[in-house]
Amino acid sequence: MEQDKSDNIARLKETILREYPRLSSTDKFKFECGPHLDCFNDCCADVNIFLTPYDVLRMRKELKMGSSKFLHDYAIIPFDDKQTLPVPLMLMEETDKKQCHFVDDEKGCTIYNNRPWPCRMYPLGMASPSEMVKEDSSKFFFLLNEDHCHGHKSDKEWTVEEWIADQGIEPYDEFGELFKVLTIHDRLRSGWKPTPKHVEIYWMGLYDLDKFRKMIFESSFLDRYEIPDDEIATVKTDDEALLRLGFRWVSMALFGERSIPIRNEEDQKARLEAKILKKSD
Repeated sequence: MEQDKSDNIARLKETILREYPRLSSTDKFKFECGPHLDCFNDCCADVNIFLTPYDVLRMRKELKMGSSKFLHDYAIIPFDDKQTLPVPLMLMEETDKKQCHFVDDEKGCTIYNNRPWPCRMYPLGMASPSEMVKEDSSKFFFLLNEDHCHGHKSDKEWTVEEWIADQGIEPYDEFGELFKVLTIHDRLRSGWKPTPKHVEIYWMGLYDLDKFRKMIFESSFLDRYEIPDDEIATVKTDDEALLRLGFRWVSMALFGERSIPIRNEEDQKARLEAKILKKSD
């Protein structure tokens, strides 16, 4: 079943590249959504929504949930033998309708202010051909005009850039770009396969941020890596700062990028001795 999902997604990507009209940021389209439409909430059922690390960060904060519990309760990892690093899918309700857990029939999305990127962008999509066809690197937008959605019959007109601004896409794009750079890294393209330990680092550093924060402050992490004091103070409470550090750590651990300075042996020893002395006082 999970393999079927992966195959369908791969076919959709190929179709988008070949057949969908490509939109620029200044191109226009007509659309609106709301409870006044008879299709309200139809787009929130039986749909594949891949979750980036920033999606998970925003959703679980809205729900006041720990990262481990959120991933356990609301995410699944589809099987895909071509996928080297796991990207979770949002788990839908186990009903015939397969509706999103966060949708109310009357109110709509109950986590609207922190809904994931695909829900914000809809009915627009964004494609990066370089993720599928390396020779073509130009990003483009496309319009999803699905039969069940009646919002396209509206006279309300948007440019692509107006829609993106209205839906609050900017912070999602910032972290999305960091994620894309990592997941299409040349080392992965060359056929390198991460070990289970690499995958564990990737998952903790980008998705399970509570676990990553605990590791930073309860292990030898700060003795080994040279992190500025102001950044250390910030990542104690700021999840976005923590995620930025996570991207740097994962890039270094998986691909050897020099994204975090490593302390020399003398510095590591001095920090460790100072820590021991402090505990003994």
